[in-house]
Amino acid sequence: MDSAVRYMRQIADCRIIDISRSGLAIELHTAFHASAGSTIVIENDEIGLLEGLVRWNRGGRMGIQFRQNSNSIAKVAAYFRNFHQEVRPVLKR
Repeated sequence: MDSAVRYMRQIADCRIIDISRSGLAIELHTAFHASAGSTIVIENDEIGLLEGLVRWNRGGRMGIQFRQNSNSIAKVAAYFRNFHQEVRPVLKR
């Protein structure tokens, strides 16, 4: 999912590479400086605006935990209910 991330006056294009009910991981397309504990906003066409806290930022990827006092959790729950499709392995052991 193509998205954008905002922190203070910085805006960067990114791609959501993993999402769960408590947070997500993004891959950044450009340099983006936000340290752990920083509050950021993710803009996504399917989900909307998501607020979260940076948990880690390294190697062009960032882990974000959703803010518990925002409506981000409700938006992600709606995403899982309406859009998300579980990826199942092709090969069986």
